[in-house]
Amino acid sequence: MHARYAPARRDVEEALLGALSPDAPWSLIEHFAKSNLIRASGSEDERTAAQYISDQLTQFGVEHTVHTPELFLSVPVRSRLVVDGRDSRGREFRAKSPAFSTNTPPEGLTGEAIYIPNFNASRGADLFDFIPSTKDVDVAGKVVVVNGFGGPPPVSFFEERGAIGQIYLNPGDNIHWGICTTIWGAPDLDNYRSQPNTPVLSINKSDGEALIKQIAAGPTQVTLHTELSEGWVECPCIDATIQGNEEAERFILVHGHLDSWDIGIGDNAVGNATLLELARIFQAQRDQLARSLRVVWWTGHSTGRYGASTWFADRFGLELARNCIAQVNIDSPGCRWANTYTDVTTMTETRDFACQAIEDASGIPATGARPHQAGDYSFNNIGLSAFFMLLSSMSEEHRDELGYYGVGGCGGNIAWHTEDDRLEIADQDVLMRDLRVYAAALQRVLNNPLHPYDFRALAAEFEATLARYDEAAGDDADFGPAHCALAGLQGALAALYSAAESLAGRGVDDASVRAFNDAQLALARELVPINYTRVGRFRTEPAVPVPELPDLAPALTVGETSGHLRNVTRTHLVRGVNRVAWAFDQAAAIAQRAADAIAG
Repeated sequence: MHARYAPARRDVEEALLGALSPDAPWSLIEHFAKSNLIRASGSEDERTAAQYISDQLTQFGVEHTVHTPELFLSVPVRSRLVVDGRDSRGREFRAKSPAFSTNTPPEGLTGEAIYIPNFNASRGADLFDFIPSTKDVDVAGKVVVVNGFGGPPPVSFFEERGAIGQIYLNPGDNIHWGICTTIWGAPDLDNYRSQPNTPVLSINKSDGEALIKQIAAGPTQVTLHTELSEGWVECPCIDATIQGNEEAERFILVHGHLDSWDIGIGDNAVGNATLLELARIFQAQRDQLARSLRVVWWTGHSTGRYGASTWFADRFGLELARNCIAQVNIDSPGCRWANTYTDVTTMTETRDFACQAIEDASGIPATGARPHQAGDYSFNNIGLSAFFMLLSSMSEEHRDELGYYGVGGCGGNIAWHTEDDRLEIADQDVLMRDLRVYAAALQRVLNNPLHPYDFRALAAEFEATLARYDEAAGDDADFGPAHCALAGLQGALAALYSAAESLAGRGVDDASVRAFNDAQLALARELVPINYTRVGRFRTEPAVPVPELPDLAPALTVGETSGHLRNVTRTHLVRGVNRVAWAFDQAAAIAQRAADAIAG
């Protein structure tokens, strides 16, 4: 184990792990379940849940504020699908609309249905990173019928091609709630016109099969009826702070969403309970914390497309940019049958540290994976390093045994985003094991003198990404400036981490330790945005897939273009190379200055 990944304060970590108890977290889970709190954003049930958490924090002596931001929400009210039979009697199907589908007129929207086979977005990863396998579809003026989930990428894809309505055939007996806008958080002048402008709904597998059969038999008219409540609504956002003692201004942001679809025990009452227990045990050990912990419960996660976390990034953006060490998302821990830590969300610079903490705390080996453009990762444009989103999950083998398909939470349980997400989805033993992981990882970042990030790993990833893009682009782009700047960055990082070896045994207040840590945050502010964003700092990215070094990703397809579009793509790549190379230059200067300061 690398020294920077091991706990510098084993006594504090052991005390935290020993203090963990199921009493407070399980009481919250049972209370939410037995009270049938359907915590839709802005609802009375959500306010009741927020008051419960606030009361518990007060009892534990945790300082906190309940903000009431005004968020832009879209809450589904009712939906149905009518399929006109050739015997003129028609047939009605049960349906749900994702948030931000448009409302139909009272008579509904009628059109000819067109089924597009082999166009599936049903796998777990595709919920966030769906990219169509073909662009050769003619859906203009039609209602498209597609297997999978109606998330932002496919909805946007079909709208751009002229579909007047969309029907998604979910892969199971239940219909899953979702959200279909690409707008991240509240809209602004840059993106408010990007809200979906077609009605969208989902039906279950058996009804979908019946619909496909009818379409195959001949032209089929369908009528979509959708009703959603949309507008600006005040919602509770709980913001708790546990002050550190040596670098109190520096903090970790650990967070999860309070709102839910239906009862939402696995997504995300278990996360609410986890945050509460973390606040309790760290408050009890506050005198032993070098840095501060900020624990926040969001609203507007599902019906506001991460509304409160984006509001928080707006409201506290400068403070986050100056002093946030990391952001840690907690969503769907502690669910039944979750016995693996595979492809846990981690940024590259945090991956080795996070996986080591998981294995130390749980005894289970872990693997990491690039964050999806999902969850409440509303801080990439600020440049915050991050780890965790979903954590433990059931094994693929068990999922296959159960006949489950991939979903985006609940530890892999297909109750996710349905009425079946109730108390039985939570597992107390799994919850306590996951709590150990969070407590250990947070304690190490709060108390270890050196921040446990390794940007050399990220630079190595950049090198591989550049090589892949360069090969694909051929003569259509000159990646030389980016390669040259990256080589300079790698040299500066080697000097920085070599100099840091001399800091073993020094404390948080040591000037050279501070220089190293300041460099870690400054490196993140430069390198996270170029790896996860296309627009500027303090802006928001659309909820669509973001590949590595996204400014350069068009290199993969430039060879498929011609004429005007080819020249447009070449121009885009020149500008992308400039942005990336400049960020590498700035990061190299940061690393070299810190290396010199430590060595001198």
